[in-house]
Amino acid sequence: MLKHWRSVLVTAQDVAMEAAEIRKLAELEAKHWWYRERRTVLARSLDALARTGEKPGRALDIGAAGGGNTRVLRDRGWDATALEYGEEGAGVARGRNIPVIRGDAVALPVADESMDLVVAYDVLEHIEDDKSAAHEITRVLRRGGTALIAVPCDMELWSEHDTAVGHFRRYDRAGLLNLLSSAGLRIEEVRSWNVLLRPVAAWRRKRSTGSDLDDLSPLVNLGLTAVIAAERYLPVGKLPGVSVLVRARRHDPVAVIAQTTY
Repeated sequence: MLKHWRSVLVTAQDVAMEAAEIRKLAELEAKHWWYRERRTVLARSLDALARTGEKPGRALDIGAAGGGNTRVLRDRGWDATALEYGEEGAGVARGRNIPVIRGDAVALPVADESMDLVVAYDVLEHIEDDKSAAHEITRVLRRGGTALIAVPCDMELWSEHDTAVGHFRRYDRAGLLNLLSSAGLRIEEVRSWNVLLRPVAAWRRKRSTGSDLDDLSPLVNLGLTAVIAAERYLPVGKLPGVSVLVRARRHDPVAVIAQTTY
């Protein structure tokens, strides 16, 4: 889910760097506080969908890397498939017995209206043509299907970390919502994530010289886990964070008519 989501990798060195980042991510994914809490965020979002009466169906996890989020989907009953651009990430997911296909986010190898749910966590920022990627998400969703999106926010937090992991941009809320709405998605929920640790992230990013995907001491990892987990119970979703989370649906004209009929 890193730089390989660009339409073209420029050099063989880029490919090698991407493979190294994917391997690092796969090693950290199970224990690192950020990845663990992000899986919890996804699980809670799926539980919220279930409370509305939505039944698990077919799901696509774009930019799945090691497949941690795909596994969350499958554990909750979704018929989920991971999608990765590069063989390195696809191979990791495959080695974990997670169904995976290879493809480009701007030309998904998936049939129109074939998915009930699309997850794109920390994907759009890696894609130069994010408009095409957003339209592809809409295309593969059934009418009324759900998209769960997460992106890094605020260019003022831009650092060498973003460059190292292949970001083209960080998003502001208005720009992200306009991107998704223009692609045919109806916004249902938007909130910030990683709010409490934003000051720490801002301080660290200013001193960053590369990717901050690092292994941490168990004590530091535990402390950061406790802080980020506290956000589940605090009303901080409208405050500035490090990421923005969006739940949206593909427009369903029939449902809209039903809702407006008295």
